Amino acid sequence: MARVPKSKDLFDDPHPPVDRVTELPRRYPDFREPDNNYPYEKEISLLDLWRTVVEYKHLILGITLTCSLLAAVMAFLMKPVYRAEILLSPVKQEKRTDLGSLVSQLGGLEDIAGINLGAGGNNTLEAIATLKSRALTTTFIKEENLMPVLFTDRWDISRKQWKAGLEAPTEWDAYNLFDNSIRFVSLDNRSGLVTLAIEWGDPELAAQWANQLVQRVNAQRRAEAIREAETKTSSVEIQQAIYRLIEAQAKTIMVANARSEYTFKVIDAAIAPQERVRPKRQWIVIQGLLVGLIIALFVAFIRSSMVKHKTV
Repeated sequence: MARVPKSKDLFDDPHPPVDRVTELPRRYPDFREPDNNYPYEKEISLLDLWRTVVEYKHLILGITLTCSLLAAVMAFLMKPVYRAEILLSPVKQEKRTDLGSLVSQLGGLEDIAGINLGAGGNNTLEAIATLKSRALTTTFIKEENLMPVLFTDRWDISRKQWKAGLEAPTEWDAYNLFDNSIRFVSLDNRSGLVTLAIEWGDPELAAQWANQLVQRVNAQRRAEAIREAETKTSSVEIQQAIYRLIEAQAKTIMVANARSEYTFKVIDAAIAPQERVRPKRQWIVIQGLLVGLIIALFVAFIRSSMVKHKTV
């Protein structure tokens, strides 16, 4: 019977014929355990991480400062944008009780004449829709000659024409730029107030555009009210049948002509802002600092790991 080696002999032979744990003969004595050439992997501790940071402190500091410097340069090179706001209160139209009773008395006469004598819908939403409408925007851009201002990179100031080799912007391009990046309209459902904001690089122009847009909305809505009232009183048959209606519509015309703020009453007019809304230079520098620190730590840990593997 073969002698079973003692426990201390099991570790002398790299490939013993018996199991190291049970010390029983192996079923397959010719089996040889593979050599373990891999080093023992220790758990990563905070102390090891701190030692890596201290060892590569110059590298970490250099990368962090470089990223912060690049962020600061980018922040100061970005074009500043200013935000001019105007606070508006929708004007409530007078409720004509005499007109409503007259409409109920006339019955289907408005259908026969092809006119609408009743009150309109939500004037606030209609006014906001007018303020954001494409027709008002394109007319404003065209009459104020804002195309060269909106697309300065494509405009040749010396020749006063669009630069050769570049596609001239269209009214659709101007409307999309103005509606998506320049003009912002918000409604406070609690107070019912409307805020119109214009964001542009020139604070004077931003305030001017905001005030002009409100003036145009009031003028357009006032003209529409006058035109609608004149249409309702233009038929001879209606004039003979509903004298009181003519009187009511005449009053509407007089009120519209006398009131410049027909749709929106300006609570706080837009003035040229002194502080830019973007870029937030301090925030950009802080972001660059954090990003640089993360990149620096990542590079330091990778280099430390590569050096340890080479030395093994």
